[in-house]
Amino acid sequence: MTKLKINEIFYSIQGESTWAGLPCVFVRLRGCHLRCAYCDTEYAFHEGGSRSLEDILHEVDHISGGCGLVEVTGGEPLLQKGVHELMQRLCDAHKTVLLETSGACDISVCDPRVIRIMDIKTPGSNEADRNLWSNLEHLNANDEVKFVLCGRADYEWARNLIVTHRLDARVKAVLFSATAEMKPGLEIAGSPGLPLRDLAEWVIADRLPVRVQTQLHKLIWDPAARGV
Repeated sequence: MTKLKINEIFYSIQGESTWAGLPCVFVRLRGCHLRCAYCDTEYAFHEGGSRSLEDILHEVDHISGGCGLVEVTGGEPLLQKGVHELMQRLCDAHKTVLLETSGACDISVCDPRVIRIMDIKTPGSNEADRNLWSNLEHLNANDEVKFVLCGRADYEWARNLIVTHRLDARVKAVLFSATAEMKPGLEIAGSPGLPLRDLAEWVIADRLPVRVQTQLHKLIWDPAARGV
């Protein structure tokens, strides 16, 4: 029987990507091998327990109320092999499945029906050396790429990567996010944050083919709230 370590399952509004604003069921898996300085889900590193695949699917169906959009997130969901069966079963049930994943795990093994939103780690994250660059060759026109930027140096690094690898031509959207201020945690370094206006003005000045995004759910609810 397939089991997965689950942190939380909840129904909310999608806060990021081109799917922002839509009702969505979130399945957050437990565990991550990265420790990004600005991580806002440190609680998912260790909290949660093992659940059967059938139990997970039953809860998703129960709370969805017919919602056709499901995001599998973490932590880092691709660390658990059973996640592929979960995503396959969700696709078989005619759900639109989004996968929120770092650029540190192989995305080529995902069901081709899954829409991959891949986070490329910048130098400011302290995890840029963990990026698996072969992933860029597996991106397609349904996928999205996200950069979480800590400052001007991260912005220039991401801008050069987009140009070098023609990322805007590979994927549906290239997403730029400005880090919010994050205090040091038990396992993360913390981040001073990047003003969103600064990021927007840089993008305008350079005419970059990217989408500047916010975390919509944090504008609706308290930024520290869980299950939203």
